[in-house]
Amino acid sequence: MKSRSLSSWIAALVLGLVIQLGLPVEAHAKRRPTKTPPVIQTATPTRTPTAPPSGTPTPAATSTPTRTSTSTPTRTPTPPAPTATPTPTPGSGACTVFPSNNPWNTDISAYPVHPNSAAYVNFIGPTKFLHPDFGTFYNGEPIGIPYVVVPGSQPRVAVAFQYADESDPGPYPIPDNPPIEGGPDSTGDRHILMLGLDRCELHELYYAWPPGSGPNPYTDRWWAGSGAYFDLRSNALRPDGWTSADAAGLPILAGLVRYDEVVQQGAINHALRFTVRATQRGYIHPATHYASSTTDPSYPPMGLRLRMKGSYSCATYSPEVQVICTALKRYGMYVADNGSDWFVSGAHDPRWNDSNLGDLKKVPGSAFEAVDTGPILH
Repeated sequence: MKSRSLSSWIAALVLGLVIQLGLPVEAHAKRRPTKTPPVIQTATPTRTPTAPPSGTPTPAATSTPTRTSTSTPTRTPTPPAPTATPTPTPGSGACTVFPSNNPWNTDISAYPVHPNSAAYVNFIGPTKFLHPDFGTFYNGEPIGIPYVVVPGSQPRVAVAFQYADESDPGPYPIPDNPPIEGGPDSTGDRHILMLGLDRCELHELYYAWPPGSGPNPYTDRWWAGSGAYFDLRSNALRPDGWTSADAAGLPILAGLVRYDEVVQQGAINHALRFTVRATQRGYIHPATHYASSTTDPSYPPMGLRLRMKGSYSCATYSPEVQVICTALKRYGMYVADNGSDWFVSGAHDPRWNDSNLGDLKKVPGSAFEAVDTGPILH
């Protein structure tokens, strides 16, 4: 976008407020393997209704990854039956990552198989294998999506957005020198995830740049592609058609594999997130956004939930992968973004044993089936 005068920007904002839910939705670019800082366990993710952006200037056009326009459907979410318990977040006796009846924390081991399951798995690749998109370091850089725990007293700073019409305006609790996916010099997705245990809230940014750096046209504020706020005590979804810091409109932190859960706790009590090379023009709640123009029904929609078949055995794999397999059988994993097929997201931690995580690469796509969690929205 070109820079605007104050009057023209205000006029555009008024117009945006009038037609916000009718505006085209943009799709995220493919995400790459990323790198993360210290790990923390999370409870089930939820979303709070996001207010239309106000007071956040729209930056000048930049080289940010582009997104495919989509329409904004409206529908009431149909959450699965509450059968799971939330995972307590370390450092807080009260805050969990979303309530126990949130979809992320729901046991879907007995859910019916989706009628189009075979087509979805065949498209993603039944002979391809899972890949741990997290671990220690690769070429000197941390592998995984980073996040940081921020105190309730963390100062909030202004953030301008490229996709302001689908972003929560903030301000955001960005600490000094926050961990950025891919590192501070990355030109990839550059996620910043901020977990506020004191206030039980989660803030996430996509393609985030500090003042005066990279494509950020501002010297007095951060700039990002998009941003989202989630109240961890709520099951509210983002508005239909809205993205988040993730292409599917989902929270990212909620679906990460974390060292504390896998190795120290010995159990993951929530669904995971993964990527596929392409998706269809549709989504299933709790996802609220699609990132494609294709209507081919064999392509998986955003928010599709896949479950490891109960008959598949992980008994010969490492203890870490056995924990992950158990979670995949009970909670499954969501299609959350366009990227590499079967790449499972996790948080960076130098304590990971990359060799043990490598057993995940022995699990074929044929070990999975899609489950029916609701209709596809377009």
